[in-house]
Amino acid sequence: MENKAIAKAFKLCSQLMELFNENPFRTKAMASASFKIDKLPFPAVDASLQQLSEQPGIGKSTADRIQTIIETGSFTELDILIRKTPQGILEMLSIKGLGPKKIQIIWQELGIESVGELLYACNENRLVAAKGFGLKTQEEIRKAIEFTNSNQGLFLYAKTEQMAHELLAAMISAFPVDRHEITGEFRRKCEVISSVDILTTSPIFMLHDWINLQKIFTVLEIFDASLLISNELGVRFQIIYSNVEEFTNNLLVTTGSELHLQQLKLIQPNIPMLPDEEGIYQALGLQYIEPELREGGDEVSWAKRGTSPSLINYHDLRGALHNHSTYSDGVHSLEQMATYCKDNLALEYFGICDHSKTAVYANGLSVDRLEQQWQEIDRLNLKFAPFRIFKGIESDILSDGALDYANDILEKFDFVVASVHSNLRMDEDKATHRLIRAIENPYTTILGHPTGRLLLSRAGYPINHKKVIDACAANGVAIEINANPLRLDLDWRWQQYALEQGVMLSINPDAHRMDGLEDMKYGIYMARKGGLTAEKCLNAFSVQRIDAYFKKRKENRF
Repeated sequence: MENKAIAKAFKLCSQLMELFNENPFRTKAMASASFKIDKLPFPAVDASLQQLSEQPGIGKSTADRIQTIIETGSFTELDILIRKTPQGILEMLSIKGLGPKKIQIIWQELGIESVGELLYACNENRLVAAKGFGLKTQEEIRKAIEFTNSNQGLFLYAKTEQMAHELLAAMISAFPVDRHEITGEFRRKCEVISSVDILTTSPIFMLHDWINLQKIFTVLEIFDASLLISNELGVRFQIIYSNVEEFTNNLLVTTGSELHLQQLKLIQPNIPMLPDEEGIYQALGLQYIEPELREGGDEVSWAKRGTSPSLINYHDLRGALHNHSTYSDGVHSLEQMATYCKDNLALEYFGICDHSKTAVYANGLSVDRLEQQWQEIDRLNLKFAPFRIFKGIESDILSDGALDYANDILEKFDFVVASVHSNLRMDEDKATHRLIRAIENPYTTILGHPTGRLLLSRAGYPINHKKVIDACAANGVAIEINANPLRLDLDWRWQQYALEQGVMLSINPDAHRMDGLEDMKYGIYMARKGGLTAEKCLNAFSVQRIDAYFKKRKENRF
């Protein structure tokens, strides 16, 4: 064991002691010991207890702990502190710019217990109001977390999107006579990407020489027909060579998942060599299958029967529901958010869903502040007509499944998004029962981010998806496809079941700032993977139709 590893254990102990407000003199002594151990002139693992004890700043008790670490990997005081510290808090200690005092505020005052939750809080502008934090600190923490996540080798689709298109554009510019197409999981719009794959007719040796001139890439592997590179953030790009004659065939093969290709090979072992993908699918007796659907689900059986869904597109959206403003934890005002929706996105309506009163961490709205917001909405609706702002709320689902406003308040909203934000550690039965009770509340219009997952950061709480979806079907409750790239929840793998049960889906940006409204495109990607059509998407309704929908829901409540 190296001295640095031993010193790291002492440093962790001092950090945890500070986190739990232990004796500051003992805490400082532990930190000092860490520094001294790191600077020892010899390997501690080879030294005797006496040799260690004689070193400046290292007494017998510290020497004892050093030898215990060498033998067991830890020591008693550290073990006790680790046992009472959530794993997510331990992980935060490795984030650059976050010391024990700041983590104490994040944990104790904001109720955040994982790195994923912290990243989400940074993205939603929730750290700036906490003592000792500001916009600069929040941004530094966000970047540090994203860098750490990048080292895991997996990336959110949204984080790789611009990089992928920039590399593709550069290749097209550098090798204009050749053909280049994005393929693989990126072309299928998978929510998490392990590598961005690009199919090309440019020779690999020429691309290798060109890549070396770009300065921002590192060559990881090179073969006759492929080149694996990474950028400074650790994102991997796999460049795959194809000759011109087989390019379309190879594009289809490299796009589809293994399950999708297996289904095609059951029809015909050798995929036909034709100039376009539409022709290949037609030769197999199939309708054209969109890239997003090529996951090995029902897409081939649909294509055989000629019943492939006409997938929703971004231009089908008519409004944006579930958005936040400065009334709760948003960055921009209600008027700014609505104006962006109307003028920049050319939509017909905007649904405001600031946080409810239980969400103290997000400046949730008291009844008095709700009245203030409603008055502003009435004023803006006169100003913006025929554009419409609908009065919504993201009402917290309490631990027992109740919503956190009385019925006489809930009935004043045009619509209610019911979401879980707390007590995420229930078992599957309790979590499912909690959601079903909220779904059965006659004031619930939309079930928000059903599992609470944060991609690459926090698994969703366990629920019985079928029971929850069936409850939504029975109670006429729509389910959100939360378009925030960190969430993308309801998972696309469950969307088809929801559609089969007659459940409406709503692509909601959950925007906390104006540009967050643009995230609906990521919701569209996931909705297309789930087979959603415009007819089954709530916010593809016109302003007149959705107004009628909300009114009918209110009339048929009991």
